[in-house]
This record gives sequence, C-alpha cells and structure tokens, in this order.
Amino acid sequence: MLYYLLSTVYVLTCLLLLLVVLLQQGKGGDMASAFGGGGSQTAFGARAGATVLTKASSVLGVLFMLGAIALGIIGQRGPSSLMGGLKAPAARQQPAPAPAQPAPAQPPASAPAQQQQAPAPTPAPEKAPEKK
Repeated sequence: MLYYLLSTVYVLTCLLLLLVVLLQQGKGGDMASAFGGGGSQTAFGARAGATVLTKASSVLGVLFMLGAIALGIIGQRGPSSLMGGLKAPAARQQPAPAPAQPAPAQPPASAPAQQQQAPAPTPAPEKAPEKK
C-alpha cells in the first residue's frame, strides 16, 4: 500500500519537475559565453535573483532524488503478505486411520528356510543342415 502511494507521489513529482524546468527561461548566454567568451567571468552567466520557478525546481529536484532512494529501498524488500503478521493455527492431531486390508501372512520364523534350485536348462536340439 505504501509502495503504491509513494510511486504515485513520485510520478507526480517527476511530471511537475519536468513542467517547471520547461517553463523557466534561459539565462541568455550561448555556448561562447559559457566558456568565458561573453565578457563574463562566471561560467553560467550573472546570478539573477531566485524566482519562484527556480525555487520550485530545487525543491522538486530534492523530492525526486529522495523518492528514487525510498522506492529503491522499499522495492528491495519484495512483496509482503497480508497474512505475514498472523500466527499459524494450532495443528490438530487426528488418529491414524486403520489399515484397510490386513497384512499378508508370513511364514513362521522357526521353519527352516528351504532353498529350491531351478532345474538346469536343457540344450535345444540341433537342427540338421538342409540339403539342396
């Protein structure tokens, strides 16, 4: 539940950050002024006063980073179960069912074991070669 709420807030933060950054005006400097060719000693032009859009982009940027970290941490834990905090019910012990058929009768242990040998196989009669 918390993951889905945080994901929704994160997506809204991303969309607002995109909108705020696109609404800001450029500083007016081209590539040459970024490298000192525009007569200014600063790399990003003269520092102007912080407007509402620059403050909003800073706040939304921080929320974007914190939201990414929070979603990453929550996502590593994996899915949780609704029944995770409950104890397992006590196991009921039922009597073992009686066997359906009685076990086969075994010969008494006092009787001597008789070993029966199989009769030796008889050789097959040889066939006489056929004459043509």
